[in-house]
Amino acid sequence: MRRRLITALGLALIGMPAIILGGILYFLLMGTFLIGAAWEYVHLFRAVKFEPQMQITVGGVALVLIARMFFSEYAMPVFAATILVALAYHLYAYERGRDHAALDFGITVAGLVYIGWIGAYLLDIRNLPEGGWWFMLVLPSVWLADSGAYSIGRAYGNHKMAPRLSPKKSWEGYAASVFTGMIGGAFLVYAYSAYGNLAGDITIWQGALLGLILGALSPLGDLGESMFKRQSGIKDSSDIIPGHGGFFDRVDSWLWGAVIGYYFLVWFIL
Repeated sequence: MRRRLITALGLALIGMPAIILGGILYFLLMGTFLIGAAWEYVHLFRAVKFEPQMQITVGGVALVLIARMFFSEYAMPVFAATILVALAYHLYAYERGRDHAALDFGITVAGLVYIGWIGAYLLDIRNLPEGGWWFMLVLPSVWLADSGAYSIGRAYGNHKMAPRLSPKKSWEGYAASVFTGMIGGAFLVYAYSAYGNLAGDITIWQGALLGLILGALSPLGDLGESMFKRQSGIKDSSDIIPGHGGFFDRVDSWLWGAVIGYYFLVWFIL
């Protein structure tokens, strides 16, 4: 826990200026996490003898992020082109004797979609009007929900939630995730309305509803990555972040939080 807290404080010191300033600094921060997650994703599947193409997966994620951030009108063509390039490569691999090339292609495309396209919603949130405040509502609600689940689940978790995917997760921890997400969302809206730039833009009840939804659904991102790790037989996607594992271990719930938070804001608030 001590290592986790020290690392979290270090990440906050690095991340807060990028979140506040936005632009290229924010892009580099999120790009580092997502491109790192794509690299780890490929290695997870290579550990069990699949062969997703590293350069296409990692490079394609980078291209999708660049397009979504700076050239949004070209984002979909870039995304489509990366998938076609992936198919062309795996066709060649099959012709050269790789019998599981079709499965490799599916894994490559899944990485492009899940980490690249879905991950780019982390950029889209910051690019909304007052995007720094919206980011600091959505992602901290996810983090508070995750912290509540970890603390309560560790202390009181007796009923396994998903024993095959993640044996340490419990229904008690999940209930804490929903509750702390809801309370956290409401409190953050109150604080930002009183001392920030969100006064009148979102109500405390809407903040509570957003936090509740994030607390209920973002754990699926964690379980999704657990499924990848269980299949590969690896505990953490890497050990690059002390006490936290790898980049993918950090962004797993962010991916769900970003896309859910973005559409909640666009459809119901903005």
